[in-house]
Amino acid sequence: MLSEATAATTAAMVRVPERLPVAGVLVSRTTYSEAVDSLIQAARKGVPLQAAATSVHGLSIAAIDPAFGAVLNSFDLVTPDGQPVRWAMNALHGAGLEERVYGPTLMRRLCEAAEAEGISVYFYGGRPEVLERLVQRLGTVLPRLSIAGFSSPPFRSLTPEEDAAEIRRMLDSQAQLVFVGLGCPRQERWAYDHRAQLNRPVVCVGAAFDFHAGTLRQAPSWMQAHGLEWFFRLLMEPRRLWRRYAKHIPIFVMLVTRQYLTQRLSSSKP
Repeated sequence: MLSEATAATTAAMVRVPERLPVAGVLVSRTTYSEAVDSLIQAARKGVPLQAAATSVHGLSIAAIDPAFGAVLNSFDLVTPDGQPVRWAMNALHGAGLEERVYGPTLMRRLCEAAEAEGISVYFYGGRPEVLERLVQRLGTVLPRLSIAGFSSPPFRSLTPEEDAAEIRRMLDSQAQLVFVGLGCPRQERWAYDHRAQLNRPVVCVGAAFDFHAGTLRQAPSWMQAHGLEWFFRLLMEPRRLWRRYAKHIPIFVMLVTRQYLTQRLSSSKP
C-alpha cells in the first residue's frame, strides 16, 4: 500500500512533471525526456517512483471505478499514452504537448538510458514465450543492458505465498527498475499494492512486451500520429477488443467534452 511517508520521500528526492486533471485523472504534463529523467533519477537513488503509460482505456476505467481512479491518482507519473489524451491535455489546459508519451516507446528509451547508466532492469508480466523473445531481442539491440531477471505470473490472482515469492525474486535480483506488463488495470493495481515492498521505480507499460518481442504488430506511424492506433489494434484483435473500444471511447469523449464545457462556462463568468 502507498504510505504518505513513501510519497513524501519520492517528492523530496526526484523531480516529476506537474499533473493536470483529465476526466478525473491527474495526467502528467511531460515529454519522453522528462519522464525518462525522473525514472532514471529514481532508479539511481532507490526511490519507489510509480509510473503508468495511460490511454483512453485507463482513463475511462478510472471514471467507472473510483477505486481505480484513486490508484492512478496516487501514481507519481501518469503519461499521456494515447494521442486523444494528449489532445485533451492541450485543449483543456493549454499544455502544449507536441507528442504523446507512449508506453512501448517510453520503455525502449528507458532501456537505452538504463544501458548507458548501468542500471539493471526486471520484466514482470506477459506469457513465458513473450518474455523469452523480449529478453533475446533486447540483448541483441542493447547488448550492455543489464537484465536482472524476468517473470511470467499466471493469469489469475496469486496466492499470498506465490505473491511473496514473486516479490522476493525481484528483490533478490537487485534490479533497480521494474517494468510491468500485466495490462490495464491489473498492472496499476499490482504496482500500487507493492510500492512499499519494492522500494524502486515501477513502470506500467501495457502491451509493450509483446510489441518489443515482435509477437504483436504495432500500428503504422501515420495511424499512431492521427490517433487511429485503436482502429489498427481492433482490426488485429476484433474479438478481444471491440467491446473495450465500443464502451470506453464514448465515455472518454463525453467526460472530456463535459470538462471542456464546464471550464469554458466557468471562465466566462464575471
